[in-house]
Amino acid sequence: MKRLDMPGMDLDRLSPYIRVALDHYLAPGWVIRERVLFDYELLYVKEGRLKVKLADGEYEGTPGDLFLFKPGQRHELTVVGNEPVRQPHVHFDLMYKPDSPDVKVSFKPIEEMSPHEVSLIRDDVCSAPPFDLPTRFRLRNPLVLDSMLLDLIRDYRLSLPYAQTAAKGAFLRLWVYLLREHAWNKNAQLHSNWERLTKVKQFIDHRPEQDVTVEMLAEMAGLSPFYFLRTFTQAFGQSPVKYHQTVRIGKAREMIQFTSLPLTEIAERIGFHSIHAFSRAFKRIDGVAPSFYRGKNK
Repeated sequence: MKRLDMPGMDLDRLSPYIRVALDHYLAPGWVIRERVLFDYELLYVKEGRLKVKLADGEYEGTPGDLFLFKPGQRHELTVVGNEPVRQPHVHFDLMYKPDSPDVKVSFKPIEEMSPHEVSLIRDDVCSAPPFDLPTRFRLRNPLVLDSMLLDLIRDYRLSLPYAQTAAKGAFLRLWVYLLREHAWNKNAQLHSNWERLTKVKQFIDHRPEQDVTVEMLAEMAGLSPFYFLRTFTQAFGQSPVKYHQTVRIGKAREMIQFTSLPLTEIAERIGFHSIHAFSRAFKRIDGVAPSFYRGKNK
């Protein structure tokens, strides 16, 4: 089932490679001249102020701001004021490549790169769907990401056995958190109604045999039918009626595989009034007839 935070994208394929993970201070007056990265960098402003110059303008990063610098993106960093900038940051490939362990962090503008160095610039998959991520994030709760990022860096820097694997797991948790933050920012109505929507979803999960209507579920959520239908579909990638049918058929599939109950009884138990309606719905959702699963585990 497609979800709001990963439309059309199989996140199981993500295999990040953590290249550098540092909790670093930049002294007053520090400047990183314009450069282009081969990889991605997440840079979190924990203390101080940092001017970030990009091709499309300038930002002043203040505590709680997060920047995602992307492969091939021109940027320049300057410490603002008389206080040092504490900037925990991570360089990474979003997908592991055979040369990932050998590629270094770039500090050059693209004009100074050799043809080989230019060839090392990764494809930027984060600026287009399904991610479509900005360069700068204003986080709703910076302390959550702060803790996750510092844990990742600590794990990576300790260099214990399986440090890269541990860092990869920590990064994926952080990355999913960031994707959810971005999703909430783009769809504020989903965040404000999330508890109402999950209450309905859990009701469907636990009572698939009960007939439902959009009006009934909307009343349960305390929302108008039209608004409920739209927000539920945005949140879970299916209309509530389609989701209810999917859960029903999933429950029926389990009963067919792991019990010896007749198909007619299974159809009745999950709320279908005839075996014919059950068979049509099953094939529409699952692509095969119910009998396909009978005896698979016998």
